Amino acid sequence: MNAKKKVIAMLLAGGQGSRLYALTQNVAKPAVPYGGKYRIIDFALSNCTNSGIDTVGVLTQYQPLVLNEYIGNGQPWDLDRMHGGVHVLSPFETKEGADWFQGTANAIYQNMRFIERYDPEYVIVLGGDHIYKMDYSKLVEYHEKNKSDGTIAVIDVPKEEASRFGIMTVDAENRVVRFTEKPKNPESTLASMGIYCFTWKKLKKYLIENENANTGSKDFGKDIIPAMLQNQERLFAYTFDGYWKDVGTLDSLWEANMDLLDPAAQLDLYDPKWKIYARHNNMPPQYIGENAQIENSMITEGSSISGKVDFSIIFSGVTIEEGAVVNYSILMPGTVVKAGAVVEYAIVGENCVVESGAKIGVSPEVIDNRDDWGIAVVGHNITVPNGAFVKPKEIIGKNEDIKKA
Repeated sequence: MNAKKKVIAMLLAGGQGSRLYALTQNVAKPAVPYGGKYRIIDFALSNCTNSGIDTVGVLTQYQPLVLNEYIGNGQPWDLDRMHGGVHVLSPFETKEGADWFQGTANAIYQNMRFIERYDPEYVIVLGGDHIYKMDYSKLVEYHEKNKSDGTIAVIDVPKEEASRFGIMTVDAENRVVRFTEKPKNPESTLASMGIYCFTWKKLKKYLIENENANTGSKDFGKDIIPAMLQNQERLFAYTFDGYWKDVGTLDSLWEANMDLLDPAAQLDLYDPKWKIYARHNNMPPQYIGENAQIENSMITEGSSISGKVDFSIIFSGVTIEEGAVVNYSILMPGTVVKAGAVVEYAIVGENCVVESGAKIGVSPEVIDNRDDWGIAVVGHNITVPNGAFVKPKEIIGKNEDIKKA
């Protein structure tokens, strides 16, 4: 039996991320690169470390190899502990047989033995696909102060966006009185962030009941929270007012990267009091050529820039040759943009080659019908040949998808 922990975190990182299309064909969504030198999962792991939570279970399922290798023993996030630390938890076979995680609640249920090893008072359940900085210790304090059975982190969203979320209706004390999944006519603007703090003994009871009932989707938002509300358990909403972005779509991933170049977006990666940790390759310093033109961009170590770059996020090991143009785009690690190529309003995956004369994306200003415009996306390990044009909204998942202009 391991030493008792007051709080442990369970990080749900098994989703397919199908709305990221080409970027998640061979990579789990939490392992998708973000912000020049990070991957999406770095934020939840760093939040745990910065919040004093040293025991984290990472539940993987879909395409876990890159994610497993990236997390390793947890050392970059100070989660390589003798008692606790980070543990990658995949579906496994028992004497009852093997079963994929069937929903968020079922994923936690299948790993109850892991949780029981630490006999925690509280369990925090996190998603692995959000960009944000949150002190989970304050969430736990709030949970304790209210003698809560479950506390749901919420963020106030514009009324016109509320129908995209699970919406909490609360009383004067912030106790949840109603929860509605993606309502057509929302009565509140408090959106669930998919971040929960539960009293473990109470959560365990509901997980077992939900599993034994063998109905529903075995999901927190659709099953566990409604069941707790129906039984009048003490559920409270914890309002978060910092930066938070669900990067579940290509547009939101692009926007979250562009937000790093906007001081008004309030996502500060340079705060020494709340560092975002990551596993880094040992790369040389970036090289900026004498004729390079760079404005309002993030350039990561190991990159060689000799072309023109504006309002873009350039990851490690990227090469942009002289005569190449990159505007309002995200270039993931190892990609090469050759002289004469143009990349605009695009996401280009890892280890791609954009040959001379190729063009990816266009500015929305040159599109007559705004509905025809969108981010152009190229997946990983793809060569965009000379003369090819990847149109706005087009998604290239393999080399065969590319059509010559």
